[in-house]
Amino acid sequence: MRVIIVGCGRVGSELTIQLAKAGHDVTIIDKRPSAFDRLPPGFEARTMVGFGFDRELLEEAGIKDADAFIAVTNGDNSNIVAARVAREHYHVPKVIARIYDPRRAEIYERLNIPTVATTTWGVKQIMLMLSHAREEIKESLAGGDLFRMRIGVPGHLVGKPVNRLNVDGKVVVVAVDRGGHGFIPVASSTFQEGDFVGLIVHKDALELLDELLAPTVEH
Repeated sequence: MRVIIVGCGRVGSELTIQLAKAGHDVTIIDKRPSAFDRLPPGFEARTMVGFGFDRELLEEAGIKDADAFIAVTNGDNSNIVAARVAREHYHVPKVIARIYDPRRAEIYERLNIPTVATTTWGVKQIMLMLSHAREEIKESLAGGDLFRMRIGVPGHLVGKPVNRLNVDGKVVVVAVDRGGHGFIPVASSTFQEGDFVGLIVHKDALELLDELLAPTVEH
């Protein structure tokens, strides 16, 4: 995976290290050359000095071929602008942004950009977002505590009750898309082939959702 990260602070540097160790092609951008001192000596990652919304710099960084773009500077406005450029101008498949002020979360939600809220869990959640390729994370809610997701129903769940994916306080099915038409499921609703399910998932329940969707696990 080709990943561009903007911001080499605590989150950006740690994320760069983890992604590079996992074998991904990482380029990290920061406006301060000294920020790259956070990376360990001899660490192999492409570093570039500049602003994450500078299109000339982004193109030099390879954004036209990027699979993911992550904005984790210490400024909400910079992250919003950079994420918008990546999403709207270059159509990067996965765009994730960090947010400090939860009151601004609505801005990201309107732009359909998943967000992470704090350093303490930001790296873990970004890694999860990048690794869950089969899921389409539509937006984050409540300052990043909740995700709205749309997932193709796996074949082994066809004919099963929709409510088997519900877990109190963690996962709730809010809609089913069937043949281009949507409905809110009731207790007797079952999945059909080709369905897509809309869910609200708590940030700590992404791994649980994996288990609920796995064919080898019975619930």
